[in-house]
Amino acid sequence: MVLLTRLSPVFPFVLLNYFLGLTAVRTGSYALANLFGMLPATFLFVYIGAAARDAIAGQIDASANFYQQILKYVGLLATVAVVVIVTRVARKALRDAEQAQEGSAVTAKPRLDPNHKPTSFDEMMLVDDAHDKQLIENCHPARWVNPTPVGKYNLVVVGAGTAGLVSAAGAAGLGARVALIERNLLGGDCLNVGCVPSKGVIRAARAVHEARSGAQFGVQFDGKPEIAFATAMERMRRLRAGISGHDSAERFTKLGVDVFIGNGHFVSPDTVEVDGRRLGFDRAVIAAGARAAELPVSGLAEAGYYTNETIFTLTELPARLVVIGAGPLGCELAQSFQRFGSRVTMITDGAEILPKEDRDAAAIVRAQLEKDGVKIITGARMERAESKNGAKSLTLTVADKTIELACDGILVSVGRTPNLENLGLEAAGVCYGMRGVDVDERLRTSNARIYAAGDVCSRYKFTHAADAMARIVIANAFFFARRKVSDLIIPWCTYTDPEIAHVGYYEKDARAAGFDVATITESLGHVDRAILDGEAEGFARVHYDKKTGRILGGTIVARHAGEMLGELTLAMTAKQSMSVLSSTIHSYPTQAEVLRKIGDACMRTKLTPTVKKVIEKWLAWRR
Repeated sequence: MVLLTRLSPVFPFVLLNYFLGLTAVRTGSYALANLFGMLPATFLFVYIGAAARDAIAGQIDASANFYQQILKYVGLLATVAVVVIVTRVARKALRDAEQAQEGSAVTAKPRLDPNHKPTSFDEMMLVDDAHDKQLIENCHPARWVNPTPVGKYNLVVVGAGTAGLVSAAGAAGLGARVALIERNLLGGDCLNVGCVPSKGVIRAARAVHEARSGAQFGVQFDGKPEIAFATAMERMRRLRAGISGHDSAERFTKLGVDVFIGNGHFVSPDTVEVDGRRLGFDRAVIAAGARAAELPVSGLAEAGYYTNETIFTLTELPARLVVIGAGPLGCELAQSFQRFGSRVTMITDGAEILPKEDRDAAAIVRAQLEKDGVKIITGARMERAESKNGAKSLTLTVADKTIELACDGILVSVGRTPNLENLGLEAAGVCYGMRGVDVDERLRTSNARIYAAGDVCSRYKFTHAADAMARIVIANAFFFARRKVSDLIIPWCTYTDPEIAHVGYYEKDARAAGFDVATITESLGHVDRAILDGEAEGFARVHYDKKTGRILGGTIVARHAGEMLGELTLAMTAKQSMSVLSSTIHSYPTQAEVLRKIGDACMRTKLTPTVKKVIEKWLAWRR
């Protein structure tokens, strides 16, 4: 940074000496940076001074002019070269520092298990079910014959989840020759064992809840509503199978993509092998995704447990379900299974559920989970698990007390692990770490030919984030663009009831980033539509920069918070200030009006007592 400031004549040297003296830059480093930073600019300044002198004197010697030109161009080239080099070094240093701060240094590598066997599609699906048969036929056809590679590919995509599918479709749409490789089911986690099935289950569970709580709206039953869990799960499988056609091998073949079913791995920096065939490429994308993290608890594997990859094969409701983990998926499915009729206990080793979310927001969700009947145990340490006579038992320690939990099913949801095994990353010259494949801001790996996108390289393990990253890859790989993943405004939502949706900074993070933060919170209890819907427990909270009014982030807690957050995300993407929330007209009555109320509250802060007095005097003069 000292070098960069020294290269620019805009910054006065004397002031810089004072300001930089307040930083943590060491004296020796500062003196060295000053010395080298001033040299390139000195060449340029000497030329400018000499040229001005000769112009005033009206005498320009030919030989002197020649040397002046040399000085000029040497100064210019040296300045540009130093700026480029220093910027790259600074960017790498900042990236390394960020990763180290998050506990994942670039040099730290996970221990990969070469014998790791991924969950196969027949474990994720009910192979005898008509709907799952349709999905498998679409996304892993039994009689599929891999094409014969013809020449070099413009793009080879390893992994056919969201990031891989968007990359392949985007490149093929531009006329590129594309190969898409998938070892399991096209569509990845999102279609098969993530977003799609979970939201189908959540919607059915919400219908159950509405039937049970309909009395306040005048809905009465002679008896308790009967819950057909098997029917709800069959509905989910039917809808999932219908959606699967969009991600099918046949569709992508029609788009012009060569689809390969099999284990793809790099054998050199520019070649991938699959099913005995070698595919040469100009560019490649690693989009291998992630899987459920394992929990090292004695006896757990022997007792048997579900993850997101297997829980959606259930056709009978477990009477007692233990959910280990209190993140988004754990909370979503704990609430859903409780509403279906399971007795659910959710366990976490943390002090609270949803630890990454706004604490006030998480508190509202916890209150609703407990109201639904979910038992929540925090600060728990898992000791062991065992299975006896068809029932399971978990032993855990809470506040130095040992607790035995009997249950019929266990769901483990303790995070995600990137799929790095058996990809041949070393052969490709691709570096990786604890968070997955190492990439720069433009999603390039250590091999300039290869990019990565999605869960395999990102801390944002969301379908929409993978989609956005794939679009960056296409632009940067084929059009020499310089789009950066750090420029993305990525929202996310936890689909409990009510939902928690968030985008941008939390307040503490915004302050840590150096912003002078102001926060405005508006309760849904002040919004007419929320009152009428019986959903007044939530709120919206927006953080903004006091100096500029620019929106920095926000959280919404509401039944449809994910839908409402789009307005705030758009405003942030367009780099708008709080005034845009106040000036946006909403249909009345809608719950999204809560954002206009926040905008109005911000505008009222500008009406200080002094400003109010001036306006009063102006209006009095007008009368």
